[in-house]
Amino acid sequence: MGSLVSGLPDGPVPGSRMRVLVVEDDAKLRRPLTLTLASQGYDVAGVETGREALASIAAQPPDLVVLDLGLPDTDGFDVLEQLRAGFAMPVLVLSARDSQTEKVRLLDGGANDYITKPFGMDELLARVRVALRQASPTGAPQPEVVTEAFTVDLAAKRVRDAAGAPIALTPTEWGVLELLARRPGQLVTQRELLQQLWGPEFEKQTHYLRVYMGHLRRKLEPDPTHPRYLLTEAGRGYTLDPTGHRDTALT
Repeated sequence: MGSLVSGLPDGPVPGSRMRVLVVEDDAKLRRPLTLTLASQGYDVAGVETGREALASIAAQPPDLVVLDLGLPDTDGFDVLEQLRAGFAMPVLVLSARDSQTEKVRLLDGGANDYITKPFGMDELLARVRVALRQASPTGAPQPEVVTEAFTVDLAAKRVRDAAGAPIALTPTEWGVLELLARRPGQLVTQRELLQQLWGPEFEKQTHYLRVYMGHLRRKLEPDPTHPRYLLTEAGRGYTLDPTGHRDTALT
């Protein structure tokens, strides 16, 4: 199915070249996956082991990881756990394991989506588009937002503390932080955050934001009970203030 807007492609706009890493040991599947994604305008790399995957992600973080669970050197879940210790890009898991327990385990472990083998390429491409849309709101970000307590690296999709050590965030925590970091010092409304992260039907679920802002403050603020960087404007929205000079109207 094509784009809802006539003339626009389903894949990325030419020039954006979003990067996808395919981690699949079966060459008979890896090759068509990489060719199909490349035909849609993505910049695609393919590897066959967990070790190669982690090295590739560390060297050049992709916008999306397509991860098979049955790798020759390690279980894909272990790769997911190690990836989530320092990166927040979306992960689409491929697996022949189709039990409900396995799916819940992977989603709780940080996967953004799960597709069971065998699958159609049209379904895979649709899931890739959804994952990238959710992870990459519009607007060209500056490469980093630096505070005295932490640095948000928008290009690498990760956060470091003041000493340079990675801070592990869940995909949703990263989604909230990224939206704020794209407009540092500016108010991002509750409605915008909810629409971008969960969809229009969640516009009134403001408690979601309170929960995730609480998680972020515990991980990033020197004193979570008196935030300096992640500020709330009651009833309106949130601001990431890189200076830490809190406005008295914000808390």
